[in-house]
Amino acid sequence: MRGVDDGDGGGRRDGGGPGDSGGDARFPTGRRRPRRTARVAGATAVAGLVAAGLFLAACSTGGTGSRDEGAARTDGVAAAAPTPSVSATTGPQSAERVDPIALLKADPKIGERLKADLKPCVADAYPVDASYGNLTNASAPDVVVNVMTCGDAVGIGTYVYRLQSDRYENVFMAEDAAVYATIDRGDLVVTKQVYAEGDPVAYPSGEDVITYRWSGNRFTQHDWVHNDYSRAVGDGAAEQPAPSEPAAD
Repeated sequence: MRGVDDGDGGGRRDGGGPGDSGGDARFPTGRRRPRRTARVAGATAVAGLVAAGLFLAACSTGGTGSRDEGAARTDGVAAAAPTPSVSATTGPQSAERVDPIALLKADPKIGERLKADLKPCVADAYPVDASYGNLTNASAPDVVVNVMTCGDAVGIGTYVYRLQSDRYENVFMAEDAAVYATIDRGDLVVTKQVYAEGDPVAYPSGEDVITYRWSGNRFTQHDWVHNDYSRAVGDGAAEQPAPSEPAAD
């Protein structure tokens, strides 16, 4: 998560693709080459066997083979060679980019206080993430907008916009502390960090993960998961009390 406050900082939460594997772009792991080679070798072997069978059949009819029967036909070989299957694949659906800042500021459902606090962290870089995907089966991809604080990257609001009658309308919003939403295979997944008393901002005690699905004309809750975080590992590990001295006799 990221965040929106008057502090300095910011920067994208993520956004890079996988790193360079050092290999061929078509074969990043190098595992497809042997399989492809094996298929080609198998096809060559089949074609060779078929050609040998045609040659023996020509000789068994008597005469001198190709001089009596004419040039060997290649129709049988071509027919016997495996035909590569072509499966129709569809690429990712294109999404027309929208201005998430303009969506937020024009949204009548968002309070004026949040709009006033929505300022760039550095230059013109706002602490806002935008995701595009199919959540509501609309005519265009839906837009999920997450607003965060600049200093500690904590989510303070998440919004879903759906294209209706040539304009985007707010169909979901959650303005809670430490909230962030993502699109997962057509579902809206909202994560809320859970803080116990004394938890630092960077180390909550747990999280609630709530899955929503579009039903009719609104989102309904489909699933809920709560995770408790361990305090014994990582930089946020709680300090362990020192062992007590044995009591003197």
